[in-house]
Amino acid sequence: MSNPEYIIDELQWRGLVHQCTDMETVKKELASSTVVYAGFDPTSDSLHVGSLLPLMMLRRFQQAGHRPIALVGGATGMVGDPSGKSDERVLLSRDTLQHNVAGIEQQMRRFLDFDGPNAAILVNNFDWMQSFSFLDFLRDIGKNFPVNVMLGKDSVKSRLERQDCGLSFTEFSYMLLQAYDFVYLAQHRDCKIQIGGSDQWGNITAGIDLGRRMLSRQLYGITCPLLTTSDGRKMGKTEKGAVFLSAEKTSPYAFYQYFINVDDADVLMTLRFLSDVGHEEYQVIQGAMAQSPGAAQRRLAESLTRLVHGEPGLQTSMKASKTLFGAEIDTLSDKDLKEIFEDVPSSTLPFARLNEGITLIDALIAVSLAASKGEARRAIEGGSVYINNRKAEGIGRLLTTEDLASETVIVLRLGKKKYALLRFE
Repeated sequence: MSNPEYIIDELQWRGLVHQCTDMETVKKELASSTVVYAGFDPTSDSLHVGSLLPLMMLRRFQQAGHRPIALVGGATGMVGDPSGKSDERVLLSRDTLQHNVAGIEQQMRRFLDFDGPNAAILVNNFDWMQSFSFLDFLRDIGKNFPVNVMLGKDSVKSRLERQDCGLSFTEFSYMLLQAYDFVYLAQHRDCKIQIGGSDQWGNITAGIDLGRRMLSRQLYGITCPLLTTSDGRKMGKTEKGAVFLSAEKTSPYAFYQYFINVDDADVLMTLRFLSDVGHEEYQVIQGAMAQSPGAAQRRLAESLTRLVHGEPGLQTSMKASKTLFGAEIDTLSDKDLKEIFEDVPSSTLPFARLNEGITLIDALIAVSLAASKGEARRAIEGGSVYINNRKAEGIGRLLTTEDLASETVIVLRLGKKKYALLRFE
């Protein structure tokens, strides 16, 4: 059952309230169903782990009985938000932005309910910004912005104070665009509260000020902490780049593994911030961390992978993860095996060899798990050779298409941990 008035309590125990413009009044507003919005930057056709925080914030508001608006910045994305950035963004073409907006819209439907009495609303600010001419925007919106106030915003000051880069007029104008989004949604959707990361405080308060000037209406803002690790790095970044919510950009297995490997110092914060784990279960997990190493990470990885990739994605990820610990390999794809055994040596043979049948001895030599036929024979006789994590028996064993673990790969193992991939093309 939804409880609108308890949303602040929910956010506070999770540590998700960083700033609020007027907490007491906001609590009164939230005593009944209220419209709340958050914006998302369409710099890619997929959201990433950093986007999970505002998206989960909207989800929590909806679960409490409030109505969420997810705004995709088709217009603001053409300009680029300077908040938290040391350099100017690369501007994207209109076609690229439209493609990105469409991809993000699909992902949001996994998190928000678009049916029912407090159904989520998905909007694109390009829909109302495209009708503005430059002169109209200056006359109707720009005249309500005192430049001295804009210069006082941290997102502007930090860039102006740097000697190696400045701030273009385009980026300087971004604040006006986002502020007008809040005014537009207040006027047309009765939206009263904007939420976002702490780096959005300047943009949010600019929208509140514009609402007062243009509509004579009081609006409110809540920010959450940024999603960073205990040593100050942005969470959701790896050596390969961002961890995306798209299965094409970051596979369910890689997504699952990212959260399995979250540091102990960060796992409880990540559980509070990103998962649906409730307060009572969280306390149990917190109390059991010393006795159950890795349990918090498994609960985190399972919760988020199920939410982002569904139950099938979670089951495939868990099966792939167990593969590294000797579970039999089947129903995995070439892509799955490539990611699981990323650093494992491999050799490639013509597919015709597999149709004819290749001896296990020759296969072990081909992937350098044995230096000679005699060494390969002794390994097989000693019971230390595995095909797809199943013990291989028989010196004359032939590998055929029946032994493929995926479309084109056979996984060979010597002993407990020495893997190699035999690929066919």
